[in-house]
Amino acid sequence: MAALLAAYHLRTEAEKGVPVSDVAGLPARYRAEIADPRTAFADAVVLVALLGDVAVGCLVVTSAPAQGQSEIKRLWTDPEFRGRGIASALLGAALAHAAENGMGAVRLSVWEWRTGAIALYERFGFAVTRPWDERDRLVCMRHGASPLRDA
Repeated sequence: MAALLAAYHLRTEAEKGVPVSDVAGLPARYRAEIADPRTAFADAVVLVALLGDVAVGCLVVTSAPAQGQSEIKRLWTDPEFRGRGIASALLGAALAHAAENGMGAVRLSVWEWRTGAIALYERFGFAVTRPWDERDRLVCMRHGASPLRDA
């Protein structure tokens, strides 16, 4: 999981135009996730896709039961293993988990340049919604009939 998170954060920073050479150059909150994912996501469900004994993809699902919603974070597939349905399987499992746990809505945010990810989310029924995070070029999306409350 740590290697997947490191790749995710390093790639994201590079795409934002702030490339860093290694994990030590990442913001502290991202370094904390990489150093100790179990603690960083203690209140979340972490899904890891394995091919044999190799972790090739991950996704984190957080829940706010009082608000009846979940949030998907950190969907990542190792570039060597893309095109095999791994992200779709992770996303499907996350939506199933949310439904099984009574979450009426699932939200996520994605950078606008990640058009492949946006297309995947749309295929799964996500739609662009009012932003809860005002960072420039961040697209907020939701899935489910229940309206999302601002976080």
